[in-house]
Amino acid sequence: MLPVLDVKPADDALDVYTGPNLPHWRGRLFGGQVLGQVAVAAGRTVPDDRSLHSLHAYFLRPGDPAVPVAFAVERLRDGRSFSARRVQATQNGVPILSGIASFQTAAQGLDHFEPAPRVPDPEDLLSDYDLLDTLDHPLARAIGRGRHVELRHVEPALYAEPDPEPRAHQSVWFRLDAPLPGPDLLHRGALAYASDLSVLEPVLRRHSLAWAAPGMSVASLDHAMWWHRPTRADDWLLYVTNSPNASGARGLSTGRMYDRERRLVATVAQEGMVRVPS
Repeated sequence: MLPVLDVKPADDALDVYTGPNLPHWRGRLFGGQVLGQVAVAAGRTVPDDRSLHSLHAYFLRPGDPAVPVAFAVERLRDGRSFSARRVQATQNGVPILSGIASFQTAAQGLDHFEPAPRVPDPEDLLSDYDLLDTLDHPLARAIGRGRHVELRHVEPALYAEPDPEPRAHQSVWFRLDAPLPGPDLLHRGALAYASDLSVLEPVLRRHSLAWAAPGMSVASLDHAMWWHRPTRADDWLLYVTNSPNASGARGLSTGRMYDRERRLVATVAQEGMVRVPS
């Protein structure tokens, strides 16, 4: 995971970064990879005492895993407490994602958060790695191991079969499958990466759909994320997601991430295209 997120300056331009791509079973870049790299690229241009607190991005085109991505950072503002950056992620000279990130110096103020739901601990749940290894499909193992994030669903996973109970919410524990050394920025980027893995599943769950449904097409359209408190992405985090709406071949999901102490560390919102055969 670290080599993917640890984007490096390009040789020929100021405030332009590049990073490697992860292979993906669908033959296109995983959107969470680009989100995480955008977050880290933007963070490379701000002082170390300013932490990423929000990212708003639009997915514009599918990414090609065989083509390097360039992350061009524009320095919009550096104030006394906040810094804002626009990032264009491009391949072959055209944008595949456009986003704006904001960073803030540490500050004291009001403090509250919505409590986490009561769910089993991750040690009491089946790993998706083990579940995918049991599926008789050549891509099953690649889907699990290739993402470098271990998931443990509280409700039944949706890889091969739909949820027997239609509901528009779910809870998933996740963590990186290897230690992530490095600064807080990399962990925040890793949370952005992981936030795109299961965020739209409540839309499918509500309509009794599984990822293996024939002819279904799902793609992220836009993504917003807010980081509230420092945490580590290589320790267990609880991702609680809900879908308040689906219409017009689009589904909306919101999510909350909690650490092992049940502190709210991040909030997510995403709308995705969800097309199913008539």
